[in-house]
Amino acid sequence: MAQSKVEPMISAEEPGDGTRPPADSGWLDRYFHISKRGSTVGREVRGGVTTFMAMAYILLLNPLLLSVEDVNGNTLPASAVVTATAFAAGLTTLLMGIIGKVPLALAAGLSVSGVLATQVVPSMTWGQAMGMCVIYGVIIMLLVITGLREKIMNAIPMGLKHAITMGIGAFVAMIGLEKAGFVGRSEVGPPVTLGVDGQLTGWPVFAFCITLLAIFMLLARNIPGAILIGIGIGTVFSLVVTQVKGLNQEHWGLATPQIPTSPVSTPDFSIFGNVEFGGYAALGATTVTMIVFTLVLAGFFDAMATIIAVGQEAKLADAKGRMPGLNKALLIDGAGGAIGGVSSASGQTVFIESASGVGEGARTGLSATVTGLIFTAMLLFTPLAQIVPGQVAAAALVVIGAMMMQNARHVDWKDRAVAIPVFLTVVLMPFTFSIVNGVAAGVIAYSAIKLAQGKWREPGLFMWLLTAMFVFNFAFNDVGH
Repeated sequence: MAQSKVEPMISAEEPGDGTRPPADSGWLDRYFHISKRGSTVGREVRGGVTTFMAMAYILLLNPLLLSVEDVNGNTLPASAVVTATAFAAGLTTLLMGIIGKVPLALAAGLSVSGVLATQVVPSMTWGQAMGMCVIYGVIIMLLVITGLREKIMNAIPMGLKHAITMGIGAFVAMIGLEKAGFVGRSEVGPPVTLGVDGQLTGWPVFAFCITLLAIFMLLARNIPGAILIGIGIGTVFSLVVTQVKGLNQEHWGLATPQIPTSPVSTPDFSIFGNVEFGGYAALGATTVTMIVFTLVLAGFFDAMATIIAVGQEAKLADAKGRMPGLNKALLIDGAGGAIGGVSSASGQTVFIESASGVGEGARTGLSATVTGLIFTAMLLFTPLAQIVPGQVAAAALVVIGAMMMQNARHVDWKDRAVAIPVFLTVVLMPFTFSIVNGVAAGVIAYSAIKLAQGKWREPGLFMWLLTAMFVFNFAFNDVGH
């Protein structure tokens, strides 16, 4: 995301444009500090709607990511996951708007959902996996309350922070490519092949390609809501092809694109509260610890950077990242992990798409409140989300992965102590289908190179402790596979 020039920090008492606020402009204005931050109610409403349009794709992608069997062979009902996704996004975004009073929207984190689907659920039930979300959310809240979150963030080298974001992007993109059938696995030959059988075949894959190209073309034209529009184009194409060619579930897999009899339905809360905190002993203390640590990693590093980035774009943050309500925003982001777990929607986190609303002029929590209300309203329209086939929705995962790779421009590639750990982190996440493997390789490589350079003090105590833990994990455990 392009960063605008950062202005001095705006406090809750200072007008954002240097003008005096009206003496009495109504309770809504006073509560959200709308005039004081140089905005208007109209801009905030427009910003909230824009933010929803930019991130509405999560209602389609989260059910796709979570459509896997747990250790007992059970899957989550698609309609229930859509309901959970809308509910959790609506609640956490409303909390951010009303309590945090900043223009930030939250929803199910793709990185967290990816970890749950690929690394957590294969070894436990969905209830236990959502219990893990609650645990990691509570841990992040405690880190914020005690001030340790900021200290840990400062202890991680900036290059590795960018690498984690890039690696998660590559990981998410790989999931999208596989879900669409654009790439496959082979027992003989290369580990990853083009298409399921070494070649691209079938109308669903073609729908994926059309959707992907449409989104990229719209993004290149800076069209607002490009991802959602592209998904709409791919869905219409899929509906037409299904009718003309007589395609069915055998071709599409989980969701055959077809117009529902009614766009409105009763929300499906059947998986709400499906949380278990027992049964972890069979996995072993080390495995459980590493799973929780992986979830914390997935939900930890992106949030603070995203909050500050959007805050700077809104001219609410200073050069050091300080902004009104920062601690409240971080606390609500942590609470999103627990809320997502209880809802069975996976952990919630701040979305960078919030910047789209800021671009429309949003500066306050009223924008987030509007976004949260729209997400909540979507509880009644879950059949609309089920029109979209998984192959079309998967295209958005690839696009988001590509956008996350933009952090490469911040990496000092001439410094080998940075470049090598970054490279290992980025490539090993998608290649091993594990976020923790990528982070571990990057941390170990960074510490080892600094030791070889005679700069062993530079990583700091936290990084050395992290290095020791990852070495132990690689040597004695099999988490991440």
